[in-house]
Amino acid sequence: MFEALRDSLLSVIFPQECLACAKPVESYADGVACDRCWAATRTFDGKQNLCSKCGAFFDNSQTQWVVICHNCDGHHYDKAVAAGVYEKALAASIIHLKTNPVLYSRAAKLFVEAFDRSGFVSTTLIVPVPLSKSRKLERGHNQAETLAKILSAARHLPVDGNSLIRKQDTPTHRVAMDMKARELTVRNAFDVQRPKMIEGQNILLVDDVFTSGSTTSYCAKVLKKNGANMVNVLTLARAIFH
Repeated sequence: MFEALRDSLLSVIFPQECLACAKPVESYADGVACDRCWAATRTFDGKQNLCSKCGAFFDNSQTQWVVICHNCDGHHYDKAVAAGVYEKALAASIIHLKTNPVLYSRAAKLFVEAFDRSGFVSTTLIVPVPLSKSRKLERGHNQAETLAKILSAARHLPVDGNSLIRKQDTPTHRVAMDMKARELTVRNAFDVQRPKMIEGQNILLVDDVFTSGSTTSYCAKVLKKNGANMVNVLTLARAIFH
């Protein structure tokens, strides 16, 4: 009853425009996207045909075979999982998250459910992908840390947002950038300043969007170099290029 009253007040007193289609958002839980855009957003529930390592989306047909895209053959993480495709409602939620440290309950629920399906039961530590000091100061927060804290609260796992650091500013990865360009921007961008906190851990690396995988791969490389047993990746969304 409270939720219905809240949603009614939202639509009358504080109308929210969908960031994806500009129509009204009628439910507080939906955040910055309307129910229609959420319904049109492809989210993963374990029935899709995905790359078994990087989670690349092929199609909605299930297969009994292990499928791999081979674009991720050289990546240093063990496995990457996302809640859905970077489009419509998920894209709107992530764009909002970059400037506001708030993830509304519909998107947060999808993120936690993606972790529950991931099989990452051996996780001992959550590590958010870091921003550079200047970019974090500019934004006022790190969206990956927001996601890490949401998962930590839901599944009672510790978060370390200080050991993995980004040593330098890197250009924002755009869809138009090719794989080589993305890789070159992050090759030497990361370091671990507290290796004792990383040594022996089964790490879940958290970020908002998985694009080419270059960022998470080089984060995983430096974490393993400093003693991590395993590095898996969880993101709210995954970009697709077809």
